[in-house]
Amino acid sequence: MNVFRTDLFKDKVAFVSGGTSGINLEIAKHYARLGAKVAVMSRSQEKVDKAIAEIQAEGGVAVGYAADVRDFDAVLNAVEATVDSLGKLDIVISGAAGNFMCPAEALSPNGFKTVVDIDLNGTFNILRASYDYANAGCSMISISAPQSTGAYWGQAHVSAAKAGIDMLTRSLAAEWGPKNIRVNAIVPGPIEGTEGMERLSPTPEMVAMVKNSVALRCYGSKQNIADMATFLASEAASYVTGAVMYCDGGQVLAGGGVTHAYAEQQAKAQ
Repeated sequence: MNVFRTDLFKDKVAFVSGGTSGINLEIAKHYARLGAKVAVMSRSQEKVDKAIAEIQAEGGVAVGYAADVRDFDAVLNAVEATVDSLGKLDIVISGAAGNFMCPAEALSPNGFKTVVDIDLNGTFNILRASYDYANAGCSMISISAPQSTGAYWGQAHVSAAKAGIDMLTRSLAAEWGPKNIRVNAIVPGPIEGTEGMERLSPTPEMVAMVKNSVALRCYGSKQNIADMATFLASEAASYVTGAVMYCDGGQVLAGGGVTHAYAEQQAKAQ
């Protein structure tokens, strides 16, 4: 169900990092359905081509570029190519992420660095590369995670990276507000049909544990996050910047998280 005007983003251009799968692909598709021209970016050219085809099959306008968010020059090239192809930059989504469960005592420095490089440094690269090309009124949105707020067992690397994203969001909002650039973040809860939830909760027992950690006792949908991203990119949020918006079914309120018991179940499922 679409609750937004179908021409809401007519004449807008959106750049979606990580936009070839999961939540980010749904955001890209939803923006295209609302009239935006969309550019998607991820490391895999095959996934980029597939995402473009899916968006175009629904009648949307889409281009795409293969680039690693850890490589600033590659990201900048993708942003510049988007502006060359589509003419401008109105909306930016930074959604690339990496995650795996690992207790801190078993976590290698390289494993920690990899997640920080993808999630935190990658977010900076996307937003910084977009800054010089952003139209006045541009909405920049980062995808954070519940680990930014709570201490999750086996997630020290992700918690550190996502907490950094939340603070980066606020800092850039403060600095770039005078340029009429808005910077916000979304914290999704457990979302059904995503690679992350399928990988981290592969058994019915683990799914039940996650749902019981959410105040609404259910998974969210990719559409829930796309709707939040639509609100933040729209004129309805024109006075919203520096916000970290929770779309998590109340997981943060219920104090839910990856507990030791959950981690033990995950280890058994390996």
